[in-house]
Amino acid sequence: MPLPRSLLPALLLTLPLWVGAQDARPDTAPGRASPPAAIASPQVVPLDEAARATLERHDVVFDDHGTTRRCEGVSLAALLQASGAMPVAPLRGGDLTRYVLVSARDGYRALFSLAELDPTLGGRTVLLADRCDDRPLEATRGPLRLVIAGDTRAARSVRQVERIVVVAAP
Repeated sequence: MPLPRSLLPALLLTLPLWVGAQDARPDTAPGRASPPAAIASPQVVPLDEAARATLERHDVVFDDHGTTRRCEGVSLAALLQASGAMPVAPLRGGDLTRYVLVSARDGYRALFSLAELDPTLGGRTVLLADRCDDRPLEATRGPLRLVIAGDTRAARSVRQVERIVVVAAP
């Protein structure tokens, strides 16, 4: 049976209250672990050599606009975890609404959900590279560049990375 049109305005007025009530539900039920601790938002991730020096290095081969390149650097997820911008434990609850904004010197930007970087969820391999083809990145591409394994185009492989920020979605 269709909803009478006369009720539609009243339902639309109560929708924000219902949605708000849904958002107010706790992330946990009795007997479950407590929700993860709140992480500041926005959180700027340090990119300096000292922040990357202790992290394991990886390499990935990718198609850079028709040219096959092998780049090496640190895992973006590991860098986020080391800086405290991403929990080491599998993401859940409010952390699933966080995103990573990567900005380049020329204003180019790319966005990733924290969930797609979590090894237990999306597991996307994203490196913050400082070397490609066995040499440091040239000035037009570096000194840091994102490299995303498995992307069919290099559109999110941000060159000249100057800032990475983790933000909680409103």
